[in-house]
Amino acid sequence: MAACGRVRRMFRLSAALQLLLLLGAARAEKLPGQASHGQGQGPVPNFVLPGGPGGGGGGPAGQPLLQVQPQQQQQQQQQQQQQQQQQQQQPPQPPQPPFPAGGPPARRGGAGPGGAGGGWKLAEEEFCREDVTRVCPKHTWSNNLAVLECLQDVREPENEISSDCNHLLWNYKLNLTTDPKFESVAREVCKSTISEIKECADEPVGKGYLVSCLVDHRGNITEYQCHQYITKMTAIIFSDYRLICGFMDDCKNDINILKCGSIRLGEKDAHSQGEVVSCLEKGLVKEAEEGDPKVQVSEVCKKAILRVAELSSDDFHLDRHLYFACRDDRERFCENTQAGEGRVYKCLFNHKFEESMSEKCREALTTRQKLIAQDYRIDRALNEACESVIQTACKHIRPGDPMILSCLMEHLYTEKMVEDCEHRLLELQYFISRDWKLDPVLYRKCQGDASRLCHTHGWNETSEFMPPGAVFSCLYRHAYRTEEQGRRLSRECRAEVQRILHQRAMDVKLDPALQDKCLIDLGKWCSEKTETGQELECLQDHLDDLAVECRDLVGNLTELESEDIQIEALLMRACEPIIQNFCHDVADNQIDSGDLMECLIQNKHQKDMNEKCAIGVTHFQLVQMKDFRFSYKFKMACKEDVLKLCPNIKKKVDVVICLSTTVRNDTLQEAKEHRVSLKCRKQLRVEELEMTEDIRLEPDLYEACKSDIKNYCSTAQYGNAQIIECLKENKKQLSTRCHQKVFKLQETEMMDPELDYTLMRVCKQMIKRFCPEADSKTMLQCLKQNKNSELMDPKCKQMITKRQITQNTDYRLNPVLRKACKADIPKFCHGILTKAKEDSELEGQVISCLKLRYADQRLSSDCEDQIRIIIQESALDYRLDPQLQLHCSDEISNLCAEEAAAQEQTGQVEECLKVNLLKIKTDMCKKEVLNMLKESKADIFVDPVLHTACALDIKHHCAAITPGRGRQMSCLMEALEDKRVRLQPECKKRLNDRIEMWSYAAKVAPADGFSDLAMQVMTSPSKNYILSVISGSICILFLIGLMCGRITKRVTRELKDR
Repeated sequence: MAACGRVRRMFRLSAALQLLLLLGAARAEKLPGQASHGQGQGPVPNFVLPGGPGGGGGGPAGQPLLQVQPQQQQQQQQQQQQQQQQQQQQPPQPPQPPFPAGGPPARRGGAGPGGAGGGWKLAEEEFCREDVTRVCPKHTWSNNLAVLECLQDVREPENEISSDCNHLLWNYKLNLTTDPKFESVAREVCKSTISEIKECADEPVGKGYLVSCLVDHRGNITEYQCHQYITKMTAIIFSDYRLICGFMDDCKNDINILKCGSIRLGEKDAHSQGEVVSCLEKGLVKEAEEGDPKVQVSEVCKKAILRVAELSSDDFHLDRHLYFACRDDRERFCENTQAGEGRVYKCLFNHKFEESMSEKCREALTTRQKLIAQDYRIDRALNEACESVIQTACKHIRPGDPMILSCLMEHLYTEKMVEDCEHRLLELQYFISRDWKLDPVLYRKCQGDASRLCHTHGWNETSEFMPPGAVFSCLYRHAYRTEEQGRRLSRECRAEVQRILHQRAMDVKLDPALQDKCLIDLGKWCSEKTETGQELECLQDHLDDLAVECRDLVGNLTELESEDIQIEALLMRACEPIIQNFCHDVADNQIDSGDLMECLIQNKHQKDMNEKCAIGVTHFQLVQMKDFRFSYKFKMACKEDVLKLCPNIKKKVDVVICLSTTVRNDTLQEAKEHRVSLKCRKQLRVEELEMTEDIRLEPDLYEACKSDIKNYCSTAQYGNAQIIECLKENKKQLSTRCHQKVFKLQETEMMDPELDYTLMRVCKQMIKRFCPEADSKTMLQCLKQNKNSELMDPKCKQMITKRQITQNTDYRLNPVLRKACKADIPKFCHGILTKAKEDSELEGQVISCLKLRYADQRLSSDCEDQIRIIIQESALDYRLDPQLQLHCSDEISNLCAEEAAAQEQTGQVEECLKVNLLKIKTDMCKKEVLNMLKESKADIFVDPVLHTACALDIKHHCAAITPGRGRQMSCLMEALEDKRVRLQPECKKRLNDRIEMWSYAAKVAPADGFSDLAMQVMTSPSKNYILSVISGSICILFLIGLMCGRITKRVTRELKDR
C-alpha cells in the first residue's frame, strides 16, 4: 500500500508542476515569479517530501520515489554520477545548520554540498555577508534559520538580495530538505500528533514522507510545538521542496547552470516551485529563439518539463492537494463522473457554490481556478475547445498569457467564436465573475486601489464582512467618479474594471449580484428571453415592475452603461461599422462619458446602419426615458437644475418637459436671467432633439395614440418620426385624446422648428444652402421665404408646404402671425375664439376672419403684412386655405379635378373655382369663392393668375403706384377704361373676367359696410356713371338749398339774446 501511495504521489507531484510550468511559460519574460504570488505562509498545495541523488546526504532519503524499469535504472545511475562530478567542481557550499526546536546538530560535509565546521554561519558567508548586514537585524545573525527567513521575506526593492546569495540560499535549503535527520526532528516534536493522524503514522521511516504527510494535515494539528515547527518550516522551504522528487533529479544541473535556484525572483513573491520552472522555461524559450544559444537545457530536463506539462489537466487525481481536499465531495457530487479529460474538474466546479461543498475543497478548487485564469491551457477542455479561436482571433497574444482569456471574452459572440469554446468560456467566466481574485490581471492592477479606497488590507483574504463580490462592487463605484467627486481609481485599475464590466454585461449569469437579486423577476418577466443579452434588456424593459433590490441593481448598471456604453459589448459589435465610419474619434477616447452613444443616436439613420445596431440604440434610448439618471451627460449637466426646479421628478421625459417649460417661460417673459443654467440648456436641447425621432421616446403621446397607431399607421415603422408623421396626416380621424396630444406636439414644433425631426431631416441640405445663419426659431420662416426658389429641393418644398397647411389650420400654430395679430384677433374675431376648444384646431376660421378684415383694410400694419403673405400663398395653393378645402371639396373634385391633380400648384384650382362660380351650388363654397374675389380686389399680389398676366402692364403703367390697399388694381382698371392705353391681351382678358366676377359677387353678396360699398363702386364697370349720379345728386341738393332759402320763420335778435 505504501509503495502504491508513493507512485500515486509522484503523479500528483507532476500534476502540480505542470500547472506551475504553464504559468512560468506564459510569463517567463514579463512576469517572472508570478505563479508563486500569494503563497509563502498561506495555504499551499501538498506534495511529497523530496529526495533524490545529489540532494545532499546519502541513505534512503536520496533515493527516487518513483519505481523505474531496469533499463531506466542504469541511465539514472549514470546521470547521478555526472551530477555528482559537476557538483564537486562547484564552489564549496555551507554545511547543514542546527535544526530548530532542539533537533540534532548539523551534519558536516556529506555527499551533497558541504562545508567545514559545525560553527558555520550563514551570515558570515562571503556571498551573503553584505545582504545579511544590510537587511537582517543583528540578533538574528547567529541563527541560520532566522537569517534564511529574514532574507526570504524581503519585500522592498531597495533591499533586493544579490544573485549569488540567492543561489547560495537555494543550495542551503536543498540540504535542509534532503537530510534524513530532518524527519527525525519532526518525529520527536510531533510525536503525539503523528499518533493521532493514522495516515502519517503508517509512513515508512527514513523515506522522507512523514513531513509531507504532516503538511498535508497541518490544519488538523492541535499540538502547539508541532504546529509552530511545521508552520515555520513551511514558510521557509515548503514551496521549494516539492521540486526535489524526480524533477530535481533530471533538472538539478540545469537549475545550477541557469542559476534558477534562487529564493526570490520577483519583487514581492517568496521563492516557489513555479519560479524555478519559469526560469527553466525561459531557458527553453531563449534556446528556441536564439540560433546559437550560449546555454542549452539538457535533453533529459527538457523531456521532464514537457512531460510534467502534459499531466494534471487531464485527471484530477494528479493534483494531490485537490484530490485529498475533495475526495468526499467527489463522492457526494460526482460519483458517476468518470475520471479523465477534465470531467471531474468540471463537475466539481459546477458544484463549487453548493452549501454542502466542504470549505477545504472549495479553497482547493479556487486555487485551481486561479491558475486556469492565468493560463487557459491548464483547463484541458477549454484549451481544446478554443484552440481554433485562439489561432485566429488571439494569435497576437503570446501563448499562456492571462490576456488570452480576456481576448476570448472580447470575441465571445463574434463570428470567430465557435459554439464549444463559447460554452467552455462561459463556464469558466461564471466562476471568475463570482470571485474577482480568480482574475490575476485585475488583482495585480487593482491591489493598491482596493486597499486605498475599499479598506481591504490583506484583501486576498475574504470574510463575511468583505465577500469577494463586495470588493469589485467597491472598485466599480469608484471607477466612474469625476475629479470633482474625488478618490478615483488609478488608470490601470480603471481599465481593468471597465474590461470586467464590458465582459459581464453580455450575460446576466456573469453578474452574480444581479442574478441573485433578480432571479424571481427573471422567471416572472423574462422566462422566454433566452438569447444572449436579452435577459438584461428584458429587465430594463420591465424596470418599473421589478422588485426593489433588483430594480436598484438594474438601474445602477443602466446608469453605468449611459456613461460607458461599451459595457454593452453586443451593441458595440453590432454598431462597429457605424463607429468606425462616424464615431471613431469619440470611440478612441479612453473616457466615454456618454459621447459615443450620443454619436450613435445622431447617426442612427445613416445608410450604413444595420438593423441590429439601430434596434440596440433605440432600445437604450427607450430605457433612458425611464429615469433621467440613465442619460449620463444630461444628468451631469442638469442635476443641480433638476434638484432646484424639478424636485421629485424621476422620469426623463418629465424632467425634459419641466426644464424646457421653464426655459420657454423665461424666454417669453424676457427674463433678465434664465433659471436653467447654460450648460443644462445646451444638453436639454440635445435631449429634446433626440426625443423627436421616435414616438416611443414621447411616452405620453405614445400611450395616448396606441389605438390610433394600430388603426391608421400599422404599416409605418418606428423611428425616423414615421409614426408621428403618419398621425399628423391622419389628424382628423384620430381619437380626441390623441388629437389633443398631436396638436400640442405641432404647436411646440411650430414654435421651435428644429424639433420637427422630419422637416430638419428632409430639408437638411436646403437649410445649409438658404438658412445657414437662421436660428432654430426662424428656420421654417426662412424656408418658406425660399420655397419657390429654382434651387429648392422638391422634397423639401413639399415638406414646407405640408407645414404651411398645418399652420393655416389654426393661428396658434403660426407663432409669427399670432404675435403680429395679437391685438387684431380678439378685436375682430372674438366670436370665433369664444366657441373654440382648447387643443383643437379652428380649421382656419380665425385666419379667414382676418383675411376679410384685410380686404376691408382695417388690420394693423404688422398683422396686415402677415395676412397678405398667407393670402398670397393660399392663392397659389388651395390646400393652404382650410376653409376653402372644407367647404369646396366636392366642387374641386367635380369641377377642377385636373387642376387639383397637378403636381405643382400655381393657383389653377382657385382660378377654376372663380371661373365656375355660377356652377357652384353650395352656399358655403360659393361664399368662400366670393371671399377670394373680395381679397383679390384689395391687392393684385393676392391674385397670382391676374398678377402673372399683368406683370408687364403693371411695370409700364403702374410702376409709380405703391402696392397695397388696392392701389395697383385701381391703376389697372383705369388703364383698361382708357382707350389710349393698350394692355397685354392676356391681362385685358383676365381683368374683364374679374370685372364680371366682381359684378356677380356684388349681386350675390351685398356689401357689409361703407368700405365694401366704396370698393364695389370703384371696381364697377359703370364706376364713372355711378360717381356722376352720386355727384349730381349732391349738387342738386345744394342748389335747392340755396334757391329756396330758409323755410323756418325769422326771429328777432332780442328774442335770441334772451
